[in-house]
Amino acid sequence: MIRIRLARVGKKGRPSYRIVVAEVTAPRDGAYLEWIGNYDPMADPPSVTLKSERAAHWLSMGAIPSDAVARIMDQNGLMERTQTFKTATKKKAEEASSGGGAPAAVAAAPADEAPADDDAPEETPADESAAEEEASEEPAE
Repeated sequence: MIRIRLARVGKKGRPSYRIVVAEVTAPRDGAYLEWIGNYDPMADPPSVTLKSERAAHWLSMGAIPSDAVARIMDQNGLMERTQTFKTATKKKAEEASSGGGAPAAVAAAPADEAPADDDAPEETPADESAAEEEASEEPAE
């Protein structure tokens, strides 16, 4: 599988990158098939040179750009980058699943705000106590 990615060059503390087309199994700074551009993040603003026609060729051949290269190509108008979403971390997922406290939406709701839906049926105290008993019966993990 072919990938368009950054290969680091430059001095210690002064990074500069080549935008290269390489096999997925090749090392980061190792062998590459073609050098299609440069990226200097230390310049203000960061400078990018990219051979657009060669990048378009490799994209048409099925090469997959890395996240950083996809961002660079999106800024140059070469491709449309899809937004990636981070998944919840394990710690946050455990906090959300634990029934130790009130849900975050209820705890964060301001007290002076009136409920938007006046026609919604209110829970009876018996329903609330049953829900609390079910929550307390769950084993703590």
